Amino acid sequence: MTVSHAADWVVHKFGGSSVADHRQFLKIQAILEKDKRRSVIVVSAPGKRHSGEAKLTDLLYLCHELAKKGMPVDSPFSLIRDRFLEIEKELKLNAGIAEEMEKFHRQIVDGVDRDFIASRGEYFSGRLMAKFLNAVFVEPGEAIFFDKAGRLDPKSYDALGKLFSDPSKRYVMPGFYGADAKGRIKTFSRGGSDISGAIAARAAKAELYENWTDVSGLLMADPRIVENPHPLDIVSYREIRELSYMGASVFHDEAIAPVREAGIPINIRNTNKPDDAGTMIVSKLPEVTRYDIAGVAGKKNFSMFSVEKTMMNKEVGFARKFLELFENHQVSIEHCPTSIDTMSVVVASEEIGDKSEAIREDVLRILQPDNLDTEHELSLIAVVGEGMARQSGMAARVFKALAAAANHDYVAAYDAIKKAVVSGSWRCASASRATCASSGPRSSWRRARKWR
Repeated sequence: MTVSHAADWVVHKFGGSSVADHRQFLKIQAILEKDKRRSVIVVSAPGKRHSGEAKLTDLLYLCHELAKKGMPVDSPFSLIRDRFLEIEKELKLNAGIAEEMEKFHRQIVDGVDRDFIASRGEYFSGRLMAKFLNAVFVEPGEAIFFDKAGRLDPKSYDALGKLFSDPSKRYVMPGFYGADAKGRIKTFSRGGSDISGAIAARAAKAELYENWTDVSGLLMADPRIVENPHPLDIVSYREIRELSYMGASVFHDEAIAPVREAGIPINIRNTNKPDDAGTMIVSKLPEVTRYDIAGVAGKKNFSMFSVEKTMMNKEVGFARKFLELFENHQVSIEHCPTSIDTMSVVVASEEIGDKSEAIREDVLRILQPDNLDTEHELSLIAVVGEGMARQSGMAARVFKALAAAANHDYVAAYDAIKKAVVSGSWRCASASRATCASSGPRSSWRRARKWR
C-alpha cells in the first residue's frame, strides 16, 4: 500500500456494530482495500450482536465494581474473554489474546482503576484489528493526553501525528482513551471513540474522516417520531451543532471539534452497506443547498416566564434585570424571545424545580410588569438550516405546518435555526411530523471535492 503523502490520507473510525464479530472484520478489510488512502483506523470495542447480549463496556464496569467489593469477577470476565477469543479463532489469528487476558484478569483482581478496565474493550479490539490487517498498533496512552483539568491537551495532535510517520504503512488505534497528566489511562465520556477518531484525523492532517457505523448517514428527523424521514446528503458543522443541542441523536460537540477546527469533512458511512454515499458533514455548504432545511429536532419539558410591560423598550436595564433573576436562582436560560412590550425566558423545567414561585415573586417585585404569565410542560421544536431565515416563504411554510397541528404558541426565527415553543410536551412529536411534512429533502448536489 502506498500513498503520496499524509495529506491524502483518509482516517476511519469503526463503531461497535462494525467490529462486533469476525464477519464485520472481513467487511472492514474489504472497505479498506477499495481505497488505498485509508491508512489510519480507529476502533471501538465490539458491539452487541443481538438485543439480548450485554454490552462489553457494561461488563467491564461490572468487573470493576465486583473487584472493588472483593467479589469474584469470573462470570462477567468470561463473557469478555470469550468474545475476543472467538474473533481471534474465527480469523485464524495468533494475537496472544489468551495470555493478555490472563494478565488483565490479575490486574482487575489486584484493583487496577476503573478507567483502565473500561478501556480494555477498545484495546483488545485494536490488538485484533492490527494483527488482522498487518498494521502498526498505536497505543493512545502514549500520544493522547489530558491536562490536569481533564481536558484534551493540544500537544496530543503533534504527538499522535509523529506516530503516523510512515505513509507506506497502515495504523490501527483503539478509541475511547488516552492518558492523564500522571500517565494513567483515562477514558473519554461514553461514545468517546468518535472523539478519538476525530483526534486521529486531525493528527494525520487527513483529507477526510470517515465514521463507519450501522446506518447510511443522518436523517432529517428522528424515525421513531417521523415516518420515513428524508436522508441527509450533506450538512454543515453549524447545523449539526444546533441539531445536537436540540436533542437529535447526532455527533456530540466534542466528537466534532477536532476536525471542525481543522476544516476536515466527516463522512458518515454504513459498514453493512459500504456503497451507500452516507452523509457529508462540512465546514461550508455548496451554494445549491444553503437555503434548504437540514433537519428537525425537539426537546420536551421546558417552562416559560413571560412579562408584559408598556414602554418596556424605554426602560434601560430591563432585560438585564430579568435575566439576572434567573442567574440569582442558579437557573440557566435556553431561549429568550422578545418584542417591543414583552419578553419571555424559556428554561428547562428540571432546573426550575420548586423555584417557580420564588422566581415569580422576584419578577413581580423587581420588574413590576403589567402582566406575568408562567407556563410549564412546553417543548422546543428546532427547524435547522443555514441561511433558512433569508429564504423567501420558508418561515410561512414552517408556521403554517405548526398552526395546522395546533402547535404554534410562540415562534422565533434566527439565521441558522428557527425554534417553536409549543404548549404541552405531548405535542412535540406532532409538531416535528408537521414540520417535516412541510419540507422536502435537500437539493441534490454533486460530490465534487468542495468539502472544506
